[in-house]
Amino acid sequence: MNIVEMMPQFGGLAYTLVAFVIALSIIVAVHEFGHYIVGRWTGIHAEVFSLGFGPVLFSRVDRRGTRWQLAALPFGGYVKFLGDADAASAGADAATMRVAAEDPAELRRTMHGAPLWARSLTVLAGPVFNFILSIAVFAAVLMLRGVASEPLTVGEEYALPNGFYELQEGDVILGIEGIPTPDFSDGAAWAAFTDAMPEQPVLTYTVSRDGQRMEVDGPYLLPPLVRQVAPRSAAMDAGLRPGDVITSVDGTPIAAFDELRDVVEGGAGETLLLGVWRDGTVNDFALTPRRTDEPSADGGFVTRWRIGIVGGMAFDPATTVAGPWEALQGGVLQTGAIISGSLSGLWHMITGAISTCNMSGPIGIAEASGDMASQGAGSFIRFIAVLSTAVGLLNLFPIPVLDGGHLVFFGYEAVAGRPPSERALRILMTAGLVLILSLMFFALSNDLFC
Repeated sequence: MNIVEMMPQFGGLAYTLVAFVIALSIIVAVHEFGHYIVGRWTGIHAEVFSLGFGPVLFSRVDRRGTRWQLAALPFGGYVKFLGDADAASAGADAATMRVAAEDPAELRRTMHGAPLWARSLTVLAGPVFNFILSIAVFAAVLMLRGVASEPLTVGEEYALPNGFYELQEGDVILGIEGIPTPDFSDGAAWAAFTDAMPEQPVLTYTVSRDGQRMEVDGPYLLPPLVRQVAPRSAAMDAGLRPGDVITSVDGTPIAAFDELRDVVEGGAGETLLLGVWRDGTVNDFALTPRRTDEPSADGGFVTRWRIGIVGGMAFDPATTVAGPWEALQGGVLQTGAIISGSLSGLWHMITGAISTCNMSGPIGIAEASGDMASQGAGSFIRFIAVLSTAVGLLNLFPIPVLDGGHLVFFGYEAVAGRPPSERALRILMTAGLVLILSLMFFALSNDLFC
């Protein structure tokens, strides 16, 4: 392979790395700022706030005496508080603490001389700020996009291969093929409504347009339209893009997304040849579905064959403005769902109910970052919100060297009336570091071999 042939691969790798660094830097900055600002509010002095590790590229000291710095290796960060032996707060710096012990006010400014409540809040703040970032992003998306109006009203229409339809933006859909349109809020009624539609490219819509009731031709409501491509999926690897319309599978025409799903799920992983309409031209794409573990309604997981695309309606529904409270509730619910799904997935991996290949490492996360960035700023920002929740949750695990491990130490101190001994801390921190490195190695092996 010559260098000209390698250029596209190099460009893709560079794009992936840049997207990964941006995503990680935002999440780390928010996490560490949580530690810093709550520490400051509770009277604990931060000596260093660093984005990245290794050689320092830029630094400045603010009026409070905190050094803000940017380091050469942009894969993490830390806040070093007064009295910490190192950036991981793995113990106290003996010399600093001896000097501080002579001055009660100075001792109070150290991490290890501050009250238990102040230390606990400071440590807890990192993960909490990650959750706040996720909630804020999801809420902002809801406010910008709005919520679907009732009754169902046509918004922006998508380009479809069957040509001209009489359906227009602003039409209020009263029914399709004589079936009255239910409310979005009634999930069961909506499912029955879509199931009752004949699976054909053109349907008869009953609409209200400018106050007049009329019947017009429109597309199948849920066509095999690609609205989003999942990162690290068969569809992403094959080159499918949002806006593509799948017109056939192995030469058989399809009109509904459910037809595609039935073929994929029933094919036991055989390679499929998809006819894909893009910008007025139909091209063939060959891809092989992959086994995927998905959450089920009962809280468990079910394994299905998937190609990694998300469908949707043939048009965007018209929306109404989501108020701040409604958006905030939506952000909390989405963040909570990610936490619940992550814990459920971890438990099912531990018990062997689903494959441990569901755990991604740094390579997988970097690839996902690049894939989502390639689909636009909106997808990338939502991915950052999802990843921020995952980082916050991971840091709450009761493992020494993580924030959750420090909280366990503080819990012991609250019960026993004294902190763990320095020897016990060193042993536990070493064990925690070994565990984290082992998990990272395991996740990395998943990226390479799963």
